[in-house]
Amino acid sequence: MVTDVWYTVLIGLVALERLAELVVAKRNLAWSLARGGRETGFGHYPFMVVLHTGLLAGCLLEVWLADRPFTAALGWPMLALVVAAQALRWWCIRALGPRWNTRIVVVPGLPLVTGGPYRLVPHPNYVAVVVEGFALPLVHGAWLTAAMFTVVNAGLLTVRIRAENDALRSVHA
Repeated sequence: MVTDVWYTVLIGLVALERLAELVVAKRNLAWSLARGGRETGFGHYPFMVVLHTGLLAGCLLEVWLADRPFTAALGWPMLALVVAAQALRWWCIRALGPRWNTRIVVVPGLPLVTGGPYRLVPHPNYVAVVVEGFALPLVHGAWLTAAMFTVVNAGLLTVRIRAENDALRSVHA
């Protein structure tokens, strides 16, 4: 079906965006480490990578194998949310500059970032992750992937946000 092809292209574009994030994160990790940055919370990182890779794979597999239909009344609003989540994510990356990372790395001596989306919400990047996690699968009716990712991601974010807050407190106490 034509919508299946376009959905596959969308997932491919999101995967390319993820690769771009990893390039930025690697560059920023080097910047942070050169300034005395310390990584914490690395125990959950491999699980996070698997979960986010699983989201993309689950989106495709559920649509292809379960023959999920594209329903315009759900698909178009969900696509708008996916685009909004990407915009929010890149706003976060821009606001944090070289301090943004997919890992938890804190450089001692640098003030907390309170501009951009961080003036509105403490962890705006995770808002983007949550929105994208349910919206991307629902663009093409992959409700099972949306539900599973949302539940598992809630547990992961509980661990991740706690680790990030602890790391920030350790250098801003």
